[in-house]
Amino acid sequence: MQDERLAHGITVVDTGFVRPQFDAAYLLVQDGRAAVIDTGTNAAVPRILAALAAAGLRPADVDWVIPTHIHLDHAGGAGLLMQHLPQARLAVHARGARHMVDPSQLMAGVRAVYGDEVVQRDYGELVPVPAERVVAADDGLVLHLAKRPLRLLDTPGHARHHLCVWDEASGGCFTGDTLGVSYREFHDARWHYALPSSSPVQYDPVALRSSVARLLSLHPAQAFVTHYGAIAQVQEQAAMVLRQSDAMAALAQRLRDADDFDARLRDGLREIYLAEARACRVGLADAEILQLLESDVELNAQGLAIWVGRA
Repeated sequence: MQDERLAHGITVVDTGFVRPQFDAAYLLVQDGRAAVIDTGTNAAVPRILAALAAAGLRPADVDWVIPTHIHLDHAGGAGLLMQHLPQARLAVHARGARHMVDPSQLMAGVRAVYGDEVVQRDYGELVPVPAERVVAADDGLVLHLAKRPLRLLDTPGHARHHLCVWDEASGGCFTGDTLGVSYREFHDARWHYALPSSSPVQYDPVALRSSVARLLSLHPAQAFVTHYGAIAQVQEQAAMVLRQSDAMAALAQRLRDADDFDARLRDGLREIYLAEARACRVGLADAEILQLLESDVELNAQGLAIWVGRA
């Protein structure tokens, strides 16, 4: 897919993960310097380098690589990318920094969720980042891209190692998965649908509600979500995501002691998502909506099971 150039020096780079316009990395350019927010997997590295060249910049012009969190569709390519960027530093949540330096435990966790075959096919092996190039970011840390401030916000809910990046220049926030996912099939001029991501292993609906409220307090004009692209309907998406997150949590708690917990949970998630998509007037058939969301149903169910202690 062709990269999408936005205002304020922001380019949406399609990482190619899963399908076109499913997983984004963002290239920010300011006064000849660059930052990359989220990286996709190892396979995305050539795409990011190509976007950098298309912007007229060299690898040495990149100052920062900033994964919003260390799930592999957001940070899996960080180590390999850093090998190509001689001046860049990696800024990552303090809870995730050690996993970027030594990814062995992270890779073991990913294999436990997906299995060896899927990991090798979709992700590959994480490349370690030298410790001296890693900045363990605490809440409120301000990085500077040239003179452009980027403020890192601790935003748990989807994961305890999640950061959002507030960009005052664009009036926008790079939200990773905190504002959920809104695939391109679900947001256009006719409809807008988004859903939460409770994928394993640290989903916390109470923390998510607080993190979303914090983002909204900044009055963002737009949100840059990893799945996928720039969203102008920030308040609408936030309300939609929290409404479904509450319903998901209530469903998992209600079914917690059921013998057929797994099947009923997945069926209940499909009902929640279809009902919301219908309320949003998504112009796709139910079967098409469920096909697009099937991986989310599976991962969200796994995360909810862990949250209620049924894993």
